[in-house]
Amino acid sequence: MQPTILIIDDDPTVAKSLELLLRRGGYTSQSVSRMSEAMPAVRKFRPAVVLLDMNFRVDTSGRDGMKLLGDILVEFPEQPVIQMTGWATVQLAVEGMKAGAKDFIAKPWDNRELLNSIATQIERHGTRAQTGEDAGASRSSKEQGIKEGPFSNIIGESPGLVSILQQARRVAPTQAPVLITGESGTGKELVAEAIHAASKRSNGPFVAVNLGGVPVGLFESELFGHKKGAFTDAKTDRKGYFELAKGGTLFLDEIGDLAASAQVKLLRVLQQREYQRLGDSTLRKTDVRILSATSRNLASLVTAGTFREDLLYRINLIHLELPALRRRPTDVPLLAEHFLAGARRRYGRPELSWSSDALSWLRRGTFPGNIRQLQNLVERTAILAPGPIIEPDELAQHLGKGRATVAGDLSGVTIKDMEIRMIRAALARNGNEITATARELGLTRAALYRRLEKFDIEF
Repeated sequence: MQPTILIIDDDPTVAKSLELLLRRGGYTSQSVSRMSEAMPAVRKFRPAVVLLDMNFRVDTSGRDGMKLLGDILVEFPEQPVIQMTGWATVQLAVEGMKAGAKDFIAKPWDNRELLNSIATQIERHGTRAQTGEDAGASRSSKEQGIKEGPFSNIIGESPGLVSILQQARRVAPTQAPVLITGESGTGKELVAEAIHAASKRSNGPFVAVNLGGVPVGLFESELFGHKKGAFTDAKTDRKGYFELAKGGTLFLDEIGDLAASAQVKLLRVLQQREYQRLGDSTLRKTDVRILSATSRNLASLVTAGTFREDLLYRINLIHLELPALRRRPTDVPLLAEHFLAGARRRYGRPELSWSSDALSWLRRGTFPGNIRQLQNLVERTAILAPGPIIEPDELAQHLGKGRATVAGDLSGVTIKDMEIRMIRAALARNGNEITATARELGLTRAALYRRLEKFDIEF
């Protein structure tokens, strides 16, 4: 039996075009044009997927579409809904994804992209009707599964973090560009890797590039590649990051540090979805999903005129802001125990454990370096602890003379300085062995290599 797709759109031309496309794609379709017809149609046809327009003639704000989305998901929580939206309603598309829509498609749509999205939802949710028993599946049970699969490596149970991971899990199967923000050390790359692993591009490469470390003069060569002889040092053909990430995900880290001239070039590729290697006239189509991250406030940079507003719109369809560790005090003991468990294995100290006072001390502490700083503190304490039970004074002596003087002790020391020190110390402890060092620091080998290159660390 062919899957049935329900079209909810008040424009008869749009509905007819979708019906023809769906027929060619092997689907049957039903369409309704009035809000009052929407819920009865969902109940009657139990569609495999709903294509929901977000704007109706009576109200161009898109709120009618949001109301319908809410009505559908309240009665049928597992119903896959794909929003159909124009660029003018991008914010509403974001709200819809947060509310439970499975994907969005911009009008005018790309036929292949739309059919791929429908096929993905059918593969994930099946074609069976949403019976009363199916519809009764609680949202809480879905939320309990948020830490399964690729997201299980992210430690924490605080409401702020769980909310962000719920959004990340919802957006992962889509092609939506995601901007991940947060202070240094909050785990932006870890979340990006989890989104990729939970996406339909998971079998493709995950390629991360630190844009802050790419010289302006080499931007095109690094991102788009070059032909032999394109410039003096171009001895051979070279693939750029866009080509290396083909079929997968391209993670643009530290995008807030991108120079103005490079922003223009990146925007052009994101808009046109094609690029040229430096020194080559051949146009190449992009086939990557873009995830970006920064610790800077891009909105402020736009106001200051140092970051392009149109580029921000391109990368910021979905915005995930990771909370600082000081906003997650209940997660600190969980993270501390996780890092201590790793230290027990690495340093052959299975007897180590926390005293209750030490965990309380950690929970009340302030860590300007966030998770990275906490991990470093736990590692050093585990190595130097004189006995099996770790007490608060042992933590304090490695962090400073107590929390009240931490800011003074770190005066003049940047997060970059701290990270460089951590990497060099870990390299020394592991005899410059990359795999062991990466494991100790909680990084992938690729992530460690990027930091070695970024900070020009020799070993």
